[in-house]
Amino acid sequence: MVRKWAFRGVFAYLLFGLVMYVYLYFLADSSLPNSLKGTSADPETFMNSRELMLSEEYSTIRNLLFFLSTPYEWVFYFLILILGVSRKFENWAVETTKFRFLQTGIYLFWLTLTSFIAIFPFQYISHTLSKRYNISTQSFSGWMKDEFTDFWVNYLMMFVIVTVLYWLIRRFPKRWWLAAWALSVPFSIFLMFIQPVLIDPLYNDFYPLKDKQLEEQILSLASKANIPTDHVYEVNMSEETNALNAYVTGVGSNSRIVLWDTTLNKLNQDEILFIMAHEMAHYVEKHIYIGIGIYLLFSFVGLWIAAKWMNRLVEKHSESLKVKKVSHLSSLPLFLLITSVLLFASSPLSNWISRYQEVRADRYAIELTGNKEAAISSFQQLSKVGLSQVNPPFIVKIFRYGHPTMLERLKMLEEYEGKEKQ
Repeated sequence: MVRKWAFRGVFAYLLFGLVMYVYLYFLADSSLPNSLKGTSADPETFMNSRELMLSEEYSTIRNLLFFLSTPYEWVFYFLILILGVSRKFENWAVETTKFRFLQTGIYLFWLTLTSFIAIFPFQYISHTLSKRYNISTQSFSGWMKDEFTDFWVNYLMMFVIVTVLYWLIRRFPKRWWLAAWALSVPFSIFLMFIQPVLIDPLYNDFYPLKDKQLEEQILSLASKANIPTDHVYEVNMSEETNALNAYVTGVGSNSRIVLWDTTLNKLNQDEILFIMAHEMAHYVEKHIYIGIGIYLLFSFVGLWIAAKWMNRLVEKHSESLKVKKVSHLSSLPLFLLITSVLLFASSPLSNWISRYQEVRADRYAIELTGNKEAAISSFQQLSKVGLSQVNPPFIVKIFRYGHPTMLERLKMLEEYEGKEKQ
């Protein structure tokens, strides 16, 4: 029975991978509509032939890796369960100590380590691919340092979450999901509060913007938008990547506007001000808090579904899954499997909401700066430097894109300008 289920799981994964390969390389359409030929949305107007070829190659491989890595994680959790590995980890933990929190720590260490090793090939391929296409500038040693930092940060966070979660499952067998959701509200806000000052600095150095003249202009823009802020931060990402980015992070007094130094080095002043205006829009329109609210709604439904599915699967397939009770630590891979599937299934909706917010931020930035030319050139530079597809395939868009495609962003600017001229 175990061999049959293992074979079915691996076969389904390979079949899915083959389908996605055929779709991405032979069926997907990323061509530009004829109506946009020669416009600012046409990549041939701002990329040379080599850059066009590389952007298609790089994007297609990255898309394939995404659609292979996500179900690979599901197969991993499934095999960990049916092969009895998860139960073995739990037995080791129980035999080592009588204290439950130490049992959780031991079990979680072995599960996290096994997961790290299993997922590492995809991580390494992604890193080498970025190096080959000159996106990543990070050395292998620097990349491995970040990987190990990720390992311990994720382990410590999961230790806290899993310890509390399984205490709740034992304490409230029928309503543990509701209690877990209630506790996730302050925990999520706490994480967003400490991320800029405790977590992010583990990976990079953050410091106030060095260019004080530019900072003054950005702060003037912030004042125009009624945003109370005293500093703009830059981060030394050029040691890791050539890509461009800027973002808003944190909540309350710990909220920050952050610019990558690559953005400062490769965009002109007007383009940087447009990017900053876009990020300010997220603050003005309270997208961070709306995002928290949407996350809480999704997590409420997700935890309820996860609890229902876990109870049914353990009740009907306890022997096959090698899990006696939901309250046993050995059921954790089942919980992670279900939540991962739910996250993937809900990503088209969550990405659509995110894209809607990004469109509003784009429009706000144009209105605040009054510089559509800078908006166009900044989007073109983002595509060029990041080797991004201007018009990605539909399935890729709905599952991967939390931002509008560059085609949609540049088309919106073209139409916006058209309205202005009338």
